[in-house]
Amino acid sequence: MPSFDEVLKEAGEFGRFQKRVFFLLCQTGITFSSLFASVVFLGRAPGSYWCRIPGAAELSERCGWTLEEERNFTVLPLPLGNGSSSGQCERLDIVWDTSISCTSPLASYRNHSTSNLPLTTCHNNWVYEQPHLSIISEYNLVCGNAWMLDLSQAILNLGFLAGAFILGYAADRYGRILIYLLSCLGVGICGIIVAFAPNFIVFLIFRFLQGMFGKGTWLTCYVIVTEIVGSDQRIVGIVIQIFFTLGIMILPGIAYLAPTWQGIQLAISLPNFLFLLYYWVVPESPRWLLTRKKGEKALKIMHDIAKHNGKYLSPHYSEITISNEEVRNPSFVDLVRTPQMRRNTLILMYSWFASALIYQGLVMRLGIVGGNLYLDFFISGAVELPAALLILLTIDRIGRCLPFAISNIVAGIACLITAFLPEDIPWLKTTVATLGRLSITIAFEIVYLVNSELYPTTLRNFGVSLCSSLCDLGGTIAPFLVFRLAAVWLELPLIIFSILAVVCGLLVMLLPETKGISLPETVDDVERLSSHFGKCGKKRKHRDANSYI
Repeated sequence: MPSFDEVLKEAGEFGRFQKRVFFLLCQTGITFSSLFASVVFLGRAPGSYWCRIPGAAELSERCGWTLEEERNFTVLPLPLGNGSSSGQCERLDIVWDTSISCTSPLASYRNHSTSNLPLTTCHNNWVYEQPHLSIISEYNLVCGNAWMLDLSQAILNLGFLAGAFILGYAADRYGRILIYLLSCLGVGICGIIVAFAPNFIVFLIFRFLQGMFGKGTWLTCYVIVTEIVGSDQRIVGIVIQIFFTLGIMILPGIAYLAPTWQGIQLAISLPNFLFLLYYWVVPESPRWLLTRKKGEKALKIMHDIAKHNGKYLSPHYSEITISNEEVRNPSFVDLVRTPQMRRNTLILMYSWFASALIYQGLVMRLGIVGGNLYLDFFISGAVELPAALLILLTIDRIGRCLPFAISNIVAGIACLITAFLPEDIPWLKTTVATLGRLSITIAFEIVYLVNSELYPTTLRNFGVSLCSSLCDLGGTIAPFLVFRLAAVWLELPLIIFSILAVVCGLLVMLLPETKGISLPETVDDVERLSSHFGKCGKKRKHRDANSYI
């Protein structure tokens, strides 16, 4: 009875069929990264705004003022007379009446000193020159409400976290492609509701749900790709990260062309409906079907793969086997029950957390330099492209473990050096910080691949989902860590990043090498994989590395 990998090799490990599915699913990376980073443009600064004095609208209408004239007559005297106030978060505490002059409305208040004008806090009376430019102007997220913009991103990350658990579990139980398609539908519907949310509460609720479904599309498409290619072609998972980077680079172009935040939101949400067409071209993962005792369906898909690849399966392939384990629903206990699985799980969870925290922290730090938002964001995405190229050049030659460890350590050293470089050489400080971001991007992309290769088929989607949930936790903590520690000392976050990265680099040296190894099908396979290989891929000579297959 042939194994799945034997049948896959005869059907073609990376033929026309896999290339087509790979290209189609890679588009998910573009839409997911746009959702991931959309807050930068959805929450961009609204430009000029001020607090309107009660009755000013009626006075403006009676006097025939433009918005600019209203501001000059009723708001401009505030910063001129009281330098501590800009007129954005405070307003003049006065009451207009019908006797107010249209040419000099503040004439009746000349008894007040210009430095002692009556002030009060502004509450929901803001006027924006561009009222629909961003969610800040749409929902009045300014002054005392400014923290709500951070809340919107935290809610999205919590949605990612929920999606990792809920949809990761569902994909292992009900199938990869079913959950992928349902997630695409959910992202599209929730994205439309977010764009037309009548208030901020509705916005947050459906932004959370969009994040949850978005994580479902990203994780499930990644697992499908890694399960339908041969062990020598699992590097294609890294290439998916290139499409994630392309999404980062495309997003500023979308934001530049879209005049409102609703336009941006719809542009990154509606393409998900096109992915529903994959129902007719992307099959269920045959590996998953075999774990659910659906061998006939799996064999039929393998025949289709062989046909599209111009290959022919032997007639005696009437049944495929990969696992004798009982089919059961996965749980966290399965990931830590045995020694090697427990070690792998804990190290991978820490790696996800550290990589996300450092990556997002460095992005935020580099983004505070000002300048052209669209150009700077595009360049920051382009910096990530060499990461994938470096991985492609090294990972199949020297393995996964060494680049994984070195990239973390280099990122840590770069952060430490950046922290102590003097401010009078900003080009050098920026260059070293960029090297740190490049290195942590490499580590971030490798952990995706290694995570999927260190879990058996029955636990793969759940394991990747659970471990990557620590990524969302790191992303939620990052802004608070960066800004709160920076208030103590500007470079203190970099010191924390350097410690986290170096520790991560040392820990991943304990993981087994997976270069050229067939995907494990059972927990026993993982245990034997770990015992057949020494630390960081040093093969033990007395055992055959492929004997567990």
